[in-house]
Amino acid sequence: MVPNILITDQTRCYDPLGTVIPCKGSGQDAEFNGGRAISRDRFQIRVDLVFDRQTGLTWCRNANPAEFPLDWKSAHDFINEMNVSQTFGQNKWQLPSRSDLFSLISYNTTSPALPENHPFEDVFPGYYWTRTACNRLPNQAWYIHLGGGRVYRGMKAGSYMVWPVLSPNEETRAEKKIPAWEIRGNTMLDTCTGLMWLFSDIFEQSVTWEVALDTIRTANKEALEGYADWRLPNIRELDSIVDLDSHSPALSLGNDLKIAEGYWSSTTSVYEPRYAWVLYTRDGSVGVGFKGNNDFSCLAVRLAGLIL
Repeated sequence: MVPNILITDQTRCYDPLGTVIPCKGSGQDAEFNGGRAISRDRFQIRVDLVFDRQTGLTWCRNANPAEFPLDWKSAHDFINEMNVSQTFGQNKWQLPSRSDLFSLISYNTTSPALPENHPFEDVFPGYYWTRTACNRLPNQAWYIHLGGGRVYRGMKAGSYMVWPVLSPNEETRAEKKIPAWEIRGNTMLDTCTGLMWLFSDIFEQSVTWEVALDTIRTANKEALEGYADWRLPNIRELDSIVDLDSHSPALSLGNDLKIAEGYWSSTTSVYEPRYAWVLYTRDGSVGVGFKGNNDFSCLAVRLAGLIL
């Protein structure tokens, strides 16, 4: 079973014009996650705190304790002040890492892009800092836009919102688990997630989103590498192969692979359903692409087995 953190909550499927269509046979995100919404018992309210059972993180229930946007240094200073004053009885507050904040994003709702029935208060549907700096451009750090869910980098001198988090392992918690690859022919198995990725010449061209979905159908008809259950990855699965300690590309793949500028996901942007989510490989940003443009390539993924 794919880890819950790599399954989105998208419940509908869309054509390239943004019209809702039946999911069966579409090859899209919601067909494979079963249209499963986020569990109502995922979040546990603890007075001024919210515990996330899925990730083990504890968040401020108030998503805007600083009240005003701050630059990156001032954001860290604000967090330090919270620790000195032991806000809500805690002294291990941090800015969330990129993966921490990304784990909250919903692909079924917008403004804010948080799961339906979330328990958080005073959420600003705009830009929020993470503590993760950009590897290629050290004067920039990653932020996430809670209006639609875009993940991008901004100048540290810029001003964004602050949402403190408590991590179960405090400072020792890894920013993100880097894939552990096992090469099998033209496939790479990530033993951390149990996902197998297919790299083939048929995926190298830049295509439209619809052609990307059709290319996966072709891979299944031809049973490439002996499998017929390939699919276009959702945006969380694509993000799972990002290595934020690298750039150009920011992927944890072998240097001998030809890497495209960006890869289509099977996840539609519900903010504007004529667009789909895309992983941009230079730095690892998560944005969108117009479904009708020949702008991005595709990869195929399947669940290969147990997670180690």
